[in-house]
Amino acid sequence: MTSDATAVLPVLQELDAFIRSTFDVAADDPVFTSDVHLFDNGYLDSFGAQQLITHLEATYQIKISDNDLVKYPLNTLTEISKFVVDRRRGVR
Repeated sequence: MTSDATAVLPVLQELDAFIRSTFDVAADDPVFTSDVHLFDNGYLDSFGAQQLITHLEATYQIKISDNDLVKYPLNTLTEISKFVVDRRRGVR
């Protein structure tokens, strides 16, 4: 496992647990994977997105701007987790 994958995995797991509990995603939902498009598949809407951003900013001590939402793909657990790790490292 690469260092990037090692850094991303705990964020991915925490994010998965947060979304499942906050948005009532069943543990056995076969569609909900780390690469499912959260918006296209109805797991999040604009209100859910704002709740998620607030959670990410508070949990990981990062800032997510409106520009970030346009500039970076943040539609899947994998994309969001990689963004969080990069932002914490000062890469993005």
